[in-house]
Amino acid sequence: MNYISAFIVGGLICVIGQILIDVTKLTPGRILVVFVVLGAIVGSFGWYDKLIEIGGAGATVPLPSFGNALAKSAIKEVKENGLIGAFTGGIKGAAAGITASIFFGYLMALIFNPKTKK
Repeated sequence: MNYISAFIVGGLICVIGQILIDVTKLTPGRILVVFVVLGAIVGSFGWYDKLIEIGGAGATVPLPSFGNALAKSAIKEVKENGLIGAFTGGIKGAAAGITASIFFGYLMALIFNPKTKK
C-alpha cells in the first residue's frame, strides 16, 4: 500500500506540473520556483508533513519537499538563534540539495541549449 500511495501523491504533483507547462506560458524554471515556494508555504504551516505521512517518498522526492525542508530549517533556526536564523536556517538544512541543484543545473546548462517558451 505504501508504494501505491507514493505513486499517487508523487504522480499528482507531477500532473500539476505538467498541466502548468501545457496550459500556461510559464517556463519550466518558473514552475520549479513555484513548486519550491508552495512547498515552503505549505511546510511552514506543517501541512506538508501530513502529506509525507500519506505519500512517503512520493512527497519527499519532488520539489515541494525541498521548499518544505527550507521552511522547517529556517523556522528551527529562528527559534534557536533569533532573526539571523531566518537567513542561515535554510542554508544549513538544505545544503546538500542546494549544492546538488547548482552542480546539476550547471552541468545541464553545459550539455544542453536552453530555450525560452514562446
